[in-house]
Amino acid sequence: MRVILFANGELQFPRRALEVIQEGDALIAADGGARHCLSLGLLPKLVIGDFDSLSERELDELKNAGVELRRHPAHKDETDLELALIEAQKYHPEEIIIFGALGARWDMTLANMLLLAHPDFCSSNIRIVDGPQELSSLRGGQTRQISGQPGDTVSLIPMMGDARGVNTHGLAYPLVDGTLRFGTSRGVSNEMLAPRAIVRLEEGNLFIVHIRQNDRGRVIEDQ
Repeated sequence: MRVILFANGELQFPRRALEVIQEGDALIAADGGARHCLSLGLLPKLVIGDFDSLSERELDELKNAGVELRRHPAHKDETDLELALIEAQKYHPEEIIIFGALGARWDMTLANMLLLAHPDFCSSNIRIVDGPQELSSLRGGQTRQISGQPGDTVSLIPMMGDARGVNTHGLAYPLVDGTLRFGTSRGVSNEMLAPRAIVRLEEGNLFIVHIRQNDRGRVIEDQ
């Protein structure tokens, strides 16, 4: 099974969310992420957070619909999305997909992105999806297959230090036992040559950003 998380950031491509969600997925909302669910005609299984982003009317609507509401104190060490990820792991899902993780606040956006590198989530396959763009992480000793089409953009961005032993297949600018240094932009804007590409990492951590293109080479947009 998969877990779909809705965070309280911007949901610029609602149609993409509906395309990704499948029957049998468990839906969890982090506080105001429940508003995204309601706008899409979806009911989350659980809403978790301090509820500072939901009105009493919205909370009543969710409660009356049978949604579990789990309130946490406003003064806490975790963001609402981190709490939702902790809960999502209890399902032992094959994948966790997050919508609404990015937004106007840079601090929350960066914190949400870095949750993919959190040691407690290293065993989980987590993706942040924002329309045509997908963000995932790769740790040393792991291999990732990327499914898309020729012309898709793939960027490899080191985090938490240098990424060593980077090997790629199916990208326009290949790396063989390469090193991507932390804080540099060498791995940005590579391009898929085939419907599948492979990235293998020996040491360190990488952000993988996959940007899907349409048949005319333009970034896919919500219609």
